[in-house]
Amino acid sequence: MMIIAIDGPAGSGKGTIAKEIALKYNLAHLETGLLYRALAFKVFENKIELENRTQIIKVAATITLDDLENVKLRSEEIGNLASKVATFPEVRQALLEFQRNFANSPPPSFNGAVLDGRDIGTFVCPQANIKLYITAQLEVRAERRLKELQNRGIESIYTAVIQNMRDRDLRDASRQQAPLKIAKDAHIIDTSSLSFDDMLKQSIAVIEQHLKK
Repeated sequence: MMIIAIDGPAGSGKGTIAKEIALKYNLAHLETGLLYRALAFKVFENKIELENRTQIIKVAATITLDDLENVKLRSEEIGNLASKVATFPEVRQALLEFQRNFANSPPPSFNGAVLDGRDIGTFVCPQANIKLYITAQLEVRAERRLKELQNRGIESIYTAVIQNMRDRDLRDASRQQAPLKIAKDAHIIDTSSLSFDDMLKQSIAVIEQHLKK
């Protein structure tokens, strides 16, 4: 069974690459950021204050795969709230078992699992067979996110998007537990000047090299 860990900052392209890799190699795919978005959505819907960590942790323990299907999870508002609740060590611990169970026990019809997030190769699945770190310059990532939002009919301006992304990067990199960082054995792919096809080709080349060993 193969486990692939894909990490990187927001807007780097890691989620799209993970989906394509999952299809190519018949792997179960978990976009772990949706776990935190699902939690954020429940916190928002139930009007739970961020100071009420005890209640937020209880809600985190109730998250299921079905919760990740909610189309409302993709909003910028929920994304910002998700990056805040994700800084709570107790929340990350509460969702850790969910992620590890998914990685280690994917449905029998799959050849393994691919998880994308911020701390997969360093914290969630340090034993992953292959680790990729997908990154890009902040300005490039902001342009991608702006285009994504506009394609979804959401009015946004570049200055707001880049500041939001800068703030999110800072929270991800400075949180107490499992901050965003590059695993020592990760293959780094900078997608700043790459087309999606080239991103995917480089990622697949790393996997194929591993499979030949």
